[in-house]
Amino acid sequence: MTQMNTRVMRKLGVSRADLLESLDRPALRALPETDYEYAEWKLVRAGLDYHVEIEGFYYSVPHALIRKQVDARITTGTIELFHRGQRVAAHQRRYGSAPRHGTDADHMPRAHRHYAEWSPERFQRWGAEMGPETEGLIIAILSRRPHPEQGFRTCMGVLRLYKALARPRAESVSAYAVAVGALNSKSVASIIAHNLDLAAPTQEGDSVDSHANVRGPLYFH
Repeated sequence: MTQMNTRVMRKLGVSRADLLESLDRPALRALPETDYEYAEWKLVRAGLDYHVEIEGFYYSVPHALIRKQVDARITTGTIELFHRGQRVAAHQRRYGSAPRHGTDADHMPRAHRHYAEWSPERFQRWGAEMGPETEGLIIAILSRRPHPEQGFRTCMGVLRLYKALARPRAESVSAYAVAVGALNSKSVASIIAHNLDLAAPTQEGDSVDSHANVRGPLYFH
């Protein structure tokens, strides 16, 4: 190969090596610092929770892009999201048993950031500190929502109401709320205000309203 490349070509009067040095080498650029990585592109739309869905996992974008279409660049290691040619988010790609949502706190509306460190277990623990009935109420509130996070504000509202109550009264209110299906803070406030938990309990079988599957009128307030 050395002999071939240095041999002068009759028609051109120069060797291949001469052409490499005079034409090709000056135009060469340095190799990229990182290896080439195969990527797929997909057009996705941000939902009301400012996340986009990619292969069963959810990745956040800035909340201002709710309902907007963004371009997703998908590689084996990362998910990059672009809006009008500008990168607005980058996430480590999730697989298998990883949490379904990847949320950047900077993408949250300011009102949501306060709740970022909350968890169902944390609220259940707070309820248990009051007593088993209150813990049961917290569990019931969270389990009735499609996503437990949707019940965080209700739990906080209930626990805030209980700050003015003695522990036995709070436990009484919680037991009554679970029994009648009053699983929002407004209904719990009504129970407290009208002392409904202090009324004589209805004997089982006296009324259809005592059935465990009947939500009761307070559920709709």
